[in-house]
Amino acid sequence: MKTVNHWIGGRTVEGTSGAYGPVTDPATGEVTTRVALASAEEVDTAVAAAKAAYADWGTSSLAARTSVLFAYRALLDARREDLARLITAEHGKVHADALGEVARGLEIVELACGITTQLKGELSTQVSNRVDVSAIRQPLGVVAGITPFNFPAMVPMWMFPLAIACGNTFVLKPSEKDPSAALLLAELAAEAGLPAGVLNVVNGDRVAVERLLEHPDIAAVSFVGSTPIARHIHATASAHGKRVQALGGAKNHMLVLPDADLDAAADAAVSAAYGSAGERCMAVSAVVAVGDTADALVAKIRDRAEKIKIGPGSDPTSEMGPLITAEHRDRVASYVTGAAAQGAEVVLDGTGFTVEGHEKGHWIGLSLLDKVSTDSDAYRDEIFGPVLCVLRAETYEDGVALINASPWGNGTAVFTRDGGAARRFQLEVQAGMVGVNVPIPVPVGYHSFGGWKDSLFGDHHIYGNDGIHFYTRGKVVTTRWPDPEDGGVDLGFPSHK
Repeated sequence: MKTVNHWIGGRTVEGTSGAYGPVTDPATGEVTTRVALASAEEVDTAVAAAKAAYADWGTSSLAARTSVLFAYRALLDARREDLARLITAEHGKVHADALGEVARGLEIVELACGITTQLKGELSTQVSNRVDVSAIRQPLGVVAGITPFNFPAMVPMWMFPLAIACGNTFVLKPSEKDPSAALLLAELAAEAGLPAGVLNVVNGDRVAVERLLEHPDIAAVSFVGSTPIARHIHATASAHGKRVQALGGAKNHMLVLPDADLDAAADAAVSAAYGSAGERCMAVSAVVAVGDTADALVAKIRDRAEKIKIGPGSDPTSEMGPLITAEHRDRVASYVTGAAAQGAEVVLDGTGFTVEGHEKGHWIGLSLLDKVSTDSDAYRDEIFGPVLCVLRAETYEDGVALINASPWGNGTAVFTRDGGAARRFQLEVQAGMVGVNVPIPVPVGYHSFGGWKDSLFGDHHIYGNDGIHFYTRGKVVTTRWPDPEDGGVDLGFPSHK
């Protein structure tokens, strides 16, 4: 059986804790790999390697850093198929979706290649007589990233390329459910010339996470995952004096107004709700139909959903793959089986679905719930699976109020032909990312990704300018060169005149 070990100090390091976790092919249910689970001592070893590497990397030239990143970008581009195959084998998403994940990760590597512009600082001359003031940004030191199973390549690439471009060294703890992509990312970074210890990967479970949160040599922690864990990460790491960005869960709403193109809205709802089997933090999981649009919209969504082909991610004809684990599949199914008792109309029931020849895979079909109430479990919880809830609102104001009452504020969208309504929506809705006729408004790499309310803990969004600010700290330098005529004691407060 294949074993995934750690990457510490520029090389593969076998686990010494004796603990291993199973990695399953979601399409077959077969355990194909075992992953070493780090002890606290093994985490310490990785942090020590990062700390030692920071002595040189933190003071290296921008030219040296960007030359490595340009080489890294070329290697990632050349190996994107290999990365996608690893993602499909361990996560289960279809190959085209895995390739898209790699492409979005590459956007941030490209942003990191241009770090020279982002770190150029500011200078004000002659703020007072012969006095200049400059503002610079410097790296933090050793930083850590804790990443989820649903994007095993993209989310790590949202973090460590910017961190190391800014001069930090990095310890990555990927999900133990699909760890192979992260290890390949580290191997390719070494091949690109990244010095040993600048990027380290420790696989593990809660033991490894807790040690990262409390380790005195880690200056900052970046996290993406569920809201309860994000809240814990933020509280624990902050209590240990660390800078934290912890991105939590979501219940992303799509508001469909009466004037919307219902065919376009139905296409968008199906694509955004069921892509990657709904295992996206930006998936649309709640459609709010305004006025008399609901019946026609639900019919169109059902018609499209029934035609989606579900199968192994390695099959090029598959449009949706399995869920990550059997346990998660059963949890997702429970929301559908219990929906009718809580007042919903089950339009499509995907529970009990299987794929011939792959009966032990973690399969579930597409589910569509109509007339869902806001106090039902299917609406209140983050399901993280291919279950779409449809809610009904009488007016635009009712729809926005429903969305804003949600504890989450990750992403949202409005579908309309009315520019005035769209402008109102983007200003009035309480969410960090908004789409206008765009169902999954994930920003491009040079903007920042992040939500509001229970979808984000900490002050910084991820990547973009926020990411660069998160991985650096500001310093202001005031300079005055002496003049032969200067002299004398002055106890007055400096007035800069």
